[in-house]
Amino acid sequence: MTQTRISSVMRTDILLLTEEAPIRTAAARLVDARAAAAPVVADDVRMVGLLTQKDCFRSALHASYYREWSGRVADHMSTNIVTVQPNDDIIAVAEMFLKHPHRVFPVCDAERVLGLVHRSDVLTELIRLG
Repeated sequence: MTQTRISSVMRTDILLLTEEAPIRTAAARLVDARAAAAPVVADDVRMVGLLTQKDCFRSALHASYYREWSGRVADHMSTNIVTVQPNDDIIAVAEMFLKHPHRVFPVCDAERVLGLVHRSDVLTELIRLG
């Protein structure tokens, strides 16, 4: 099997969120973009977290009970994020997906987010490679 780098399968047209965005707005943006997750960036484009649809469920369930959405993205985002680099080999990243429950990894160069890679992106490429 040839060596394929994550940069060749990652998604670069991604939604970015800020820490201060209201969680309801961020959840709606995720749904509108049909995105499973969005990197959360600081003003200097440094990634500080990741907001997933699963993270939004907590606030949505709270809102369904109390009839009020509360909090901002920073209150709900995950901060212990597993990232990959654009030059990582696809096999190594496939093994990472087996070890971690995550469905998506941010692709970063230092702390700057370049894109996202989903399990389906890696699996599609592995099938293509045969």
